[in-house]
Amino acid sequence: MKHGKWPLLATFLLPPLALYAYFVLSPYAQTFVISTTDWHGLSRNYNVVGLDNFKKLWNDEHVWNALLHNLWLLLLLPVVTILIGLFLATMLNVGGRSGRITGVRGSSFYKLVYFSPQMLSVAVIGVLWTEVYNPRSGLLNAALRAIGLDGLAQIWLGDPDVALWAIVAVMVWANVGFYVVLFGAAMQSVPKDIYEAAALDGASRFATMFKITVPLLWDTIQVAWVYLAIIAMDSFALVQIMTRGGPSFSTDVIGERVYDVSFGDSQFGYGSAIGVVMFFLTLSITVVALQLTRRERIELS
Repeated sequence: MKHGKWPLLATFLLPPLALYAYFVLSPYAQTFVISTTDWHGLSRNYNVVGLDNFKKLWNDEHVWNALLHNLWLLLLLPVVTILIGLFLATMLNVGGRSGRITGVRGSSFYKLVYFSPQMLSVAVIGVLWTEVYNPRSGLLNAALRAIGLDGLAQIWLGDPDVALWAIVAVMVWANVGFYVVLFGAAMQSVPKDIYEAAALDGASRFATMFKITVPLLWDTIQVAWVYLAIIAMDSFALVQIMTRGGPSFSTDVIGERVYDVSFGDSQFGYGSAIGVVMFFLTLSITVVALQLTRRERIELS
């Protein structure tokens, strides 16, 4: 029986592993090969150009512009999303008064509302917010005009100075609800006595969150940081739907560069080179984020 389990395991594991290798790992490997060619994607003919595509990439101002925008997303999205998520989760789960840690009334309903964007696909979110930002018939400008703030109405996705920040706001809105629920679930494992003692000692909500909640939830925050960093690097879908990298490349990101170069200009070799760089950047950022956010685990007795 000890040796008889291996055929059974192989029967169940080998088919899915083979499919994963063929449909996931194989395209990655092919990308590395294609990045060293001048393949145009429409014929079998190509020439091996070595590192020429990477040299071209180094001098491509559009790639550097896209990288800068990804850097802004990388700096803003995790920080803003985690801070808002922690604040809302704290209010919903440990936001009681007079030392009573009960959370706000109707917290389950609020969690459902905050989480609801997670039930929408990226395509739906992109189309929805494109209409919200519409300068003529959009809900945002209409609301601003209705309360007498006409001067704040903008051409949100048509102004190069505003478009990127408008997309950042959408990304925060789309992701924050998940982390409210995630942090809220993590807070359930923290003994209420700790929060009650802090409240009785007169600790403010601000002090409680940053001196109690954050240290005790640090492992969960670390995971959130890594996930959001990956989302910041892989922001192509939302950008493609809402602005296609415009206006004037003001919302261009690396994923959009790969798409435009490969499918727009039929330079699949060069597009693959950009994809390889993006792969190593995302991997490096993940490793760095894990190292920078590493702390000693706090055990609760």
